[in-house]
Amino acid sequence: MGGETMPVATTGPMRLRLITCDILARPAYLCAARSPHVVDVTTLPRGLHAEPRDLRSRLQSAIDATPPGYDAIVLGYGLCGGATAGLEARDIPVVLPRAHDCITLFLGGRERYRTATEDDEPTYWYVNDQLERAYGGISGTVAAGIGASSDTDDDLDALHAAYVERYGEDNADYLMEVMGAWRIRYRRATFISMGVVDETRAASTAREQAERRGWRFERIEGSLVLLRRLIDGGWNEDVLVLAPGEALAMSYDDDVVRAVEPSAG
Repeated sequence: MGGETMPVATTGPMRLRLITCDILARPAYLCAARSPHVVDVTTLPRGLHAEPRDLRSRLQSAIDATPPGYDAIVLGYGLCGGATAGLEARDIPVVLPRAHDCITLFLGGRERYRTATEDDEPTYWYVNDQLERAYGGISGTVAAGIGASSDTDDDLDALHAAYVERYGEDNADYLMEVMGAWRIRYRRATFISMGVVDETRAASTAREQAERRGWRFERIEGSLVLLRRLIDGGWNEDVLVLAPGEALAMSYDDDVVRAVEPSAG
C-alpha cells in the first residue's frame, strides 16, 4: 500500500497545485513564492467547513478538475472534522499533512500541536487571515476564531428572525441557545502569530474578543515549517502521499490519516 514518503524530484523543479483554505492564504502564497518548485495556488472559502460533505465534494471536484502537467496536488487541509476522509487521488499523487485541522499547520507540526493542547484546556484559536477575512474584517465589529462564527447583536437578531420564519418561535429560540453554547466551554484564547504581515490589529482584536468573553488570552509564535515542507516537496513522516488510485482514510492513531483502497475508504 502507498502513502510512503516521497522524495523531492531530482531532475528539476516540480509543478504543484496547492489547494488550501483561505484561512491560510497569506502563509500559502508566501511559501509558494519561496518554493523551488512552480506552485499554483487555489483557495477555497473557510465557510465550507460548516458542511463537511460540501467541503469534501468541492475538494474532490478540484482534484478531478486539475489539468494535465502537474506532478502532484498538495492539500493545505487536515482532516477538518472528517471532511477530507474519502478523498481520492486520480492520475497524480495527492499530498497532505498528517493533521487533524489547520492548527497543526499554523503550529508547524504534530509534535508542537500535541504540546500546545496537552493540558486539554478548551482553546479558541485566532490567526490573522481568519480575522481579516471574517465578515466585518479586523477593524469591523465581527471577529471570530477558527471554528466559530460571528456574534454581533445585529447578526444574531437577523439569524433569529430567519429561524423564526423557517422553524417557528420555539424552535428558533432552541437553535439560538444551542449555537451559543460553544462560548461556554472555552477558557483560553490563543492568537497564533505567523509573522507574514503586521498582525498588530488582528492580535488586538483577538484580545478584545477574549476579554469580552471572559477568556484568558495568550499570543504564541506560529511556524511555517510544515507548510513549507508540503510546498517545497520535503515530504517526510509528517506528510501523507496518496498514490494515484488511493483514497484518504482516518487512521485513529498518531498518524491521523492513512492511504487505503477507495472501496475501503
